[in-house]
Amino acid sequence: MTIRLGGDYLYLTHQLKLMGTQIDIAVDATEPQKHLAHVVELLHHYKKRFSANDWDSELMVINDKAGIKEVVVNSELYELIALGKYHSLAQPSNLNIAIGPLVQTWRIGFSDARLPAQDTIAAKMPLTNPRDILLNPSKHSVYLRHKGMKIDLGALAKGYIADQVIAYLARQAATAFINLGGNVLVYGDNPKRADGFWFIGIQDPDKPRGQIVGRIKLKNQSVVTSGIYERRLVVQGRSYHHLFDRVTGYPIQTPMASLTVVADASIDCEIWTTRLFGLPINQALELLNQTPGIEGLIITKDRKLLLSDGLGSCFYAVYQ
Repeated sequence: MTIRLGGDYLYLTHQLKLMGTQIDIAVDATEPQKHLAHVVELLHHYKKRFSANDWDSELMVINDKAGIKEVVVNSELYELIALGKYHSLAQPSNLNIAIGPLVQTWRIGFSDARLPAQDTIAAKMPLTNPRDILLNPSKHSVYLRHKGMKIDLGALAKGYIADQVIAYLARQAATAFINLGGNVLVYGDNPKRADGFWFIGIQDPDKPRGQIVGRIKLKNQSVVTSGIYERRLVVQGRSYHHLFDRVTGYPIQTPMASLTVVADASIDCEIWTTRLFGLPINQALELLNQTPGIEGLIITKDRKLLLSDGLGSCFYAVYQ
């Protein structure tokens, strides 16, 4: 859809399915068709680099060579793995980029999802230690110490990709909005509002998609939500979500229903939603308040909304 806004600028929107999610892009610029075409090229480019589910991705080469040999990789892939390892080893953190063996065992979110046997999960746990991801910064090489290890960048890649897309559009003097399956990043003034702000809806975890608990007002920032409602496996009436406990190998047991983080960079949102999701509520809220440039919203299963100190003036509740 194209809407003429006046002058030489056009507001152009585009939607596609890629990386297992729906992606929405809006661009306000002089030649928006050209910019959107390049954005789609970038999305395919990064999918081939970071995917843990495509046999021909650059990441999959590392996983296939686990326990066999080191793999020299592109600098972007190396830096994202190094960043992921750093935050996987940080304390406290529920982020673990070595969790690939568990993700591929449960397969929650895929058509072949299943409840693994307890001994199967126990056998995978020794393969999920991020300390066994060995990095050589001088060679940009990655070596997984044990056969069967698998890096999964699902908790980071969308944020990194969104940041790269927006960086390109910013260089073109474009105003832009991108939503990578709930990972939202905006740049410039919203052309549909006189004040230029964007209002991003926060999903109500207890209600159908599109029903929200409120909206966050922002400019030149990202919003990312992690929640137990997005992907589920139901077996004999019991529901299992896709966010795994790095200690037990089972979905995290937590009073949180969702955690939303707001930051300037989408990669930071991804990191902190994953690091903090499932921590004790008071600890997660304290870390949101103590971490510079990071704000957040926690929704509990008993429908409490908890805001970090800096988010109160930007959040508008919706009463339904």
